Amino acid sequence: MTSQPALSRVVGLWGAVWMGLGSILGTGVFVSLGIAAGVVGTGVILAVVLAALVAIANGLSSAQLAAAHPVSGGTYEYGHTFIHPFAGFSAGWMFLAAKSASAATAALGCAGYFLHTFGFADHMPYRVGLALALVLALTALVAGGLKRSNTANIVIVSLTIITLTLFVVFGWMSIDPPILAERLDPHSLNDRLSLATALINKGWSELESASALFHGTALMFVAYTGYGRIATLGEEVRSPAQTIPKAIIATLLISMTLYITVSVTAVAVVGAEAFAASTQSAAAPLEVVARTFSVPQVAWVVALGAITAMVGVLLNLLLGLSRVLLAMARRKEMPESLEQINEKNSSPERAVWVIGALISGLVLLGDIKTTWSFSAFTVLIYYGLTNLAALRLPSQARRYPRLISWMGLLTCLGLAIFVDPRMIVAGTVLLIVGFGVRIVMLRQR
Repeated sequence: MTSQPALSRVVGLWGAVWMGLGSILGTGVFVSLGIAAGVVGTGVILAVVLAALVAIANGLSSAQLAAAHPVSGGTYEYGHTFIHPFAGFSAGWMFLAAKSASAATAALGCAGYFLHTFGFADHMPYRVGLALALVLALTALVAGGLKRSNTANIVIVSLTIITLTLFVVFGWMSIDPPILAERLDPHSLNDRLSLATALINKGWSELESASALFHGTALMFVAYTGYGRIATLGEEVRSPAQTIPKAIIATLLISMTLYITVSVTAVAVVGAEAFAASTQSAAAPLEVVARTFSVPQVAWVVALGAITAMVGVLLNLLLGLSRVLLAMARRKEMPESLEQINEKNSSPERAVWVIGALISGLVLLGDIKTTWSFSAFTVLIYYGLTNLAALRLPSQARRYPRLISWMGLLTCLGLAIFVDPRMIVAGTVLLIVGFGVRIVMLRQR
């Protein structure tokens, strides 16, 4: 497909895990938990658990595809190879849209946390301007090569995990038991461990409709899908057939544990209504919750951790998106100039800068909820195609039962219809535009 050199295999198992965590532990935990609480109330914890189950089914499909076909591009390449070129293009196009929207959300969320933490007025022009500056700086970093980016990512993810651990520990010390339907002893370890079950039951009893739960689950599913960055970097991972499945599974288990404990802590401390309100009043819900802790100084740690975490998400999304754009250019479904690789640093520099420009355009929307909801619909379509490709794998390449891929496919398509209808219309129009672009590119070819 191309005369350009291949990318270098420089990422090992734990490097891949850190990349997956760097893509997951950011906007999802620091911002979207509050957005989902506004949709489903206390049921946000149940939505987090359901989204984790959906993500595991999809993660296993991605893992066996990446092991069987370890090249840059993720489901874009799997769709071309195992389904049909139309399916491959649809996956690539929707991935670019979905994750560019996620990246814009990360940039805006990071700017919101920064302004709120350091006492600046959180006016929209300030937030957008700061987010654009961040996108520009990280685009330049990613264009410089993967080794440099990977080192920065490990530092960021380590700080994020420490921050979330402190949030949970000090949050549990600050829980007021009467906020629950039944009284719990704050000094009893057993009662503290029963918080998740109690809150899930409370959320279930207060649930207004199944559609609200599924809408919240769809929003939270996006928060888990950073594991896809591991698959899109298949050409740069050492021993991909063994490394990629292990890295995806480890990433999902770690992130699921952190998401559940953080959501339980936040809802138990202030309640779902106040948690959701903190997202509307400021783009920094966990920092607002931490201000109510018995040790309010933790709020500063949470805010700084959130800033670095969302920087890490943006960094990893730039990496993954540029590799998908590179794969599309290699198949001549995007301009051929985008397949060029700088041999000095093994980086697709032009593809990286184009992705940076696309994310900057979405940042100009300025609305976190809009960009995240749009990402939810488009990413569900993308992973629906991932599961369909996994169902087409030959039996000798299959690692897990077909039932897992069927579960992933049906849940993705089912959750997609519960997203904001405006986002469904926008995603459909975008897909039509994408096929128009494809026709033009193929005619030029």
